Amino acid sequence: MENVLVAGAHGTTGKHIINILNNSKDYKPIAMIRKADQKDFFNIKNVETVLADLEDNLSQAVEGVDKVIFAAGSGGEKVVEVDQEGAKRLVDASKKAEIKKFVMLSSIGAGRPEKADQLKEYLKAKHKADEYLKDSGLDYTIVRPGTLNNEQGTGKVKVKKELESVGEIPREDVARILVAALQNTTAHNTAFEVVSGEVVIEEALKELKK
Repeated sequence: MENVLVAGAHGTTGKHIINILNNSKDYKPIAMIRKADQKDFFNIKNVETVLADLEDNLSQAVEGVDKVIFAAGSGGEKVVEVDQEGAKRLVDASKKAEIKKFVMLSSIGAGRPEKADQLKEYLKAKHKADEYLKDSGLDYTIVRPGTLNNEQGTGKVKVKKELESVGEIPREDVARILVAALQNTTAHNTAFEVVSGEVVIEEALKELKK
């Protein structure tokens, strides 16, 4: 069983990730939290927590960790400090700890932020974080979902390196994709965009190899 650190575990998508990992026979989740009062939510689920801040030293957070999912976000308040530099800081710590795989939650359009009409600064920050991960030498998968919603997941998606248009996708399905990408051979060293679609998640990820 592999230990998976989830940065952003207390967020809406993060909680879905924790639940999926917690019900898995392959992974043990470790919830990275920024505030001590967030512990109770995870204690009830018997999920281990580690107190760490993306704007600070993260070496302790990755101790004993096999793989990492970065699902943190500043909600638009600190895009450079958290979404960009915080992600880079966790990449650095993961590299030192010889993490086996780093799965990054990014955003649709982050591969081409210069074309964005909206959220340009956010997409620039995500782009820089993604490129930093690509250049790190770590095994990685970068997941770039469309607009997130809180509807029940369908387990079916449309995946492409670059989609023609922005669509929506439930957070639950994004969480499933992030967990599926923990497999070493799944979407290996690949960045892709994803929205709701007609193809089962596991099959859609296999299509990326072709």
